[in-house]
Amino acid sequence: MNLDAYEHMSREELTDRINRARREKNAVILAHNYQTLDVQEVADHLGDSLGLSRIAAETDADLVVFCGVDFMAESAKILSPQKKVLLPEIKASCPMAHMVSPKALAEAKKQRPDATVVAYVNTTADVKALTDVCCTSANAVDVVRSLGDAEILFVPDKNLADYSKRQTNAAITPWDGYCYVHNFLSVKDVERVKAEHPGAVLLIHPEAPPEVVELADMVLSTSGMAKYVAEISDAGAKQNGVIIGTEIGLVQQLIKNHPDVNIWPLSDFAVCGTMKMTTLAKVCWSIETEQYEIVLDDNTIEKARLSLEKMLEIL
Repeated sequence: MNLDAYEHMSREELTDRINRARREKNAVILAHNYQTLDVQEVADHLGDSLGLSRIAAETDADLVVFCGVDFMAESAKILSPQKKVLLPEIKASCPMAHMVSPKALAEAKKQRPDATVVAYVNTTADVKALTDVCCTSANAVDVVRSLGDAEILFVPDKNLADYSKRQTNAAITPWDGYCYVHNFLSVKDVERVKAEHPGAVLLIHPEAPPEVVELADMVLSTSGMAKYVAEISDAGAKQNGVIIGTEIGLVQQLIKNHPDVNIWPLSDFAVCGTMKMTTLAKVCWSIETEQYEIVLDDNTIEKARLSLEKMLEIL
């Protein structure tokens, strides 16, 4: 059955078919926080890219359906080479991850032979294979700090590199890459939303521009934001609400899960188009037909895993 047939199924039928296939194939469905709510709702686990990849490695599932973008499914394959990893939408690619190519990074390493390459996990497997250590938005500062006085080439996110440098005073040379969603957030957004919701706590993702990050009450990864909102909800300490400066998918998730907390997006236009390419119909088609499989050669897996494992040692 082709994908078009799935697109005409009801949400109830798609969900039933997904659940049946999940049982029959011993599959686990992982969904990133930026996925649409209907995709999030059929997932076994929600989270950030690395957290989900670690879950993929730890689960006893034979089949991993990763609802996210290409580099995330690749990371899951790197950490779980024996498992079959699927990406429901093969065109779901992270623009920032592709702002650094293996060829360009190899050339930069020649120009800075003494530099330690720190790569944001938002990179392709081929780039990770040329990397000394990976990091996430949650642990970038810790990873950089662990390197002491080393000269660091930080790829590909210049904003995360800037935040890490400000927190550690490390000798960081940033790559000229960025997340188009977070880089779009502005000081004007902050001024407007804080005026509308005075006293609200402002949470900003470190992929945002430095001038926006400076205005944050807290700088947190998506998992950090979710944890913060859950904790104030559980404690009944709702304060004057929370403004979330990241992709709208997480904001929608938190509003749904914590209706007792006032939550507002910093921008309604912070939308990752490639994250939204994965639909419930594509998840159903993927798990039933086992498309699209992520295939990496053994050499790439071995080299890329070293950079991820180095990071995990620091966690």
